Amino acid sequence: MNPKRQAAFHQQQRARHHASTLDAHALLELLNDPALSDQVEAALPAYRHRQFPPLQTLSLFMGQALSADQSCQKAVNELAGRQLRAKQRRCSTHTGGYCKARKRLPVELVSKLVRGSGSSISGRCVNQPLWQTRPVRLVDGTTLSMPDTPQNQAAYPQSRAQQPGLGFPICRAVGIICLSSGAILDASIGRFRGKGGDEQTLLRSMLDTLERGDLLLGDAFYATYFLLHELQRRGVDGVFEQYGARRRNTDFRRGKKLGERDPLIDLPKPRKRPAWMTQEDYEQVPETLTVRELKVGGKILVTTLCCAKQTPKASLKELFKQRWHVELDLRNLKSTLGLEVLSCKTPQMAIKELWVYLLAYNLIRLLMTESALLADCMPRQLSFKHSVQLWLTWRLLDRCCVNDAIAELLRLIAQKRVGRRPGRIEPRAVKRRPKPYPLMTQKRTCARRTIRRSGHPKKLK
Repeated sequence: MNPKRQAAFHQQQRARHHASTLDAHALLELLNDPALSDQVEAALPAYRHRQFPPLQTLSLFMGQALSADQSCQKAVNELAGRQLRAKQRRCSTHTGGYCKARKRLPVELVSKLVRGSGSSISGRCVNQPLWQTRPVRLVDGTTLSMPDTPQNQAAYPQSRAQQPGLGFPICRAVGIICLSSGAILDASIGRFRGKGGDEQTLLRSMLDTLERGDLLLGDAFYATYFLLHELQRRGVDGVFEQYGARRRNTDFRRGKKLGERDPLIDLPKPRKRPAWMTQEDYEQVPETLTVRELKVGGKILVTTLCCAKQTPKASLKELFKQRWHVELDLRNLKSTLGLEVLSCKTPQMAIKELWVYLLAYNLIRLLMTESALLADCMPRQLSFKHSVQLWLTWRLLDRCCVNDAIAELLRLIAQKRVGRRPGRIEPRAVKRRPKPYPLMTQKRTCARRTIRRSGHPKKLK
């Protein structure tokens, strides 16, 4: 048999085997009514029978995150429509009961589902591309905006560069993401400014997510002495871009030379103890730390992978190119799903909304992973937005034909592949001009009084 035909035949055999062993009902329940396990049921609070039980509330909440119209009214209307088609007892289309049910939903349950689903999705990537037999984890942070309410401003203050009443509350989120599947393994949320809100602090609270043998890939925010030491102590290696202050003073002539612009150097321990570290922990940190600094691909990298034979420069260059995937994952969260601006008006609900978005994102990644297994490809080769669009259409099907359509849904997801564009560079600029209105430079109440007195200002030219 022709080698190409033989490879295609084996791929079809693997696809048939996966389709025959796919637990469609379990996948359906995970997506449509996320009762992951008895452990999740045990985590639910005690509740009496209501129109919106916790799991149904969470399912509607996730539907809001995945939909272009993220209003509570649309979520309630969809539920009423499904009950009407199923000839069940019709519910009211008023949103009051659903909003109260969202408040009762424990945020610990949602965050637990995010971590559990992320770990499960990462484990299902049986054909994941390991880097020298090691799983790679990506880390990065971003900021999110909230509605300008007194409660949100008190918990997550706005930037100092904006005058009071003109800005929006901002929170910072840092996530650890699986390179192979794109699933979020863990996340940490803090203030945009102030103590405990920087990316280093948020990452330290999630280090238990990393396992011995993992490889952490990040940008220049993470190449610090104490983080590199902590990773080494846990048996985790790191590859980061060198941060600005040290990049300007990098001297490749010192240290043990491994190759051109590739030395081993001994970093001295900072003399000043960080405020977050106890004196006892500070004294236990060694006085020097051996790391590797190298210049490759126009960047200066710092890594704890110190063997040039096992990890040559060319290999590290290709590895660091993979860090760009975390930027695409954040774009999928903020632009495709609309996470960039939260809608809840209290900090407790805003953080809960953020975790629901992360859970909805992971469930789409689960669909993509199952589809990749069926098509014998990598999850990163599939389109996230294409998967969201198909899922939104599929979830409107009648329950009687859903089980028959799940395998076909996975095949449709696998049909759309994304291009492989290494080294892609795009301008950070907006081509479409905004509406010709001036910026608001005073509080809304003052602006209303000005309009009543003098009329609306002229449009900008």
